[in-house]
Amino acid sequence: MPRVKRGTQRTKKRSKLLKEVKGFKWGRKNITRLAKTASTKAGARAYVGRKQKKRDARRLWQIKINAAVRNYGMSYSRFIDALNKANMEIDRKILSDLAVNNKRIFKSIVDTVKK
Repeated sequence: MPRVKRGTQRTKKRSKLLKEVKGFKWGRKNITRLAKTASTKAGARAYVGRKQKKRDARRLWQIKINAAVRNYGMSYSRFIDALNKANMEIDRKILSDLAVNNKRIFKSIVDTVKK
């Protein structure tokens, strides 16, 4: 079997890895063994972070809606329940945007739901 040295492939692989971990602290930015584990852990945490970002956004929307609805004498849970009973399919993202930017439209939604 012929001998394979893999000089350029190894260099490419290492340089790609070190490019990925550029900006990390201590030896994790320039020692290959440490950089490899740092890169895999960073990828795993980034995956989890993308899921948490969605959770945090929904939580923020709920807080904004609750704050806006309290001005009209309702709680968040009662407002959402009334929306569902009135068959109004408006998601929380849009509702929170209306509560912050278009208070007049949001008030009309709250008034229709109260009836």
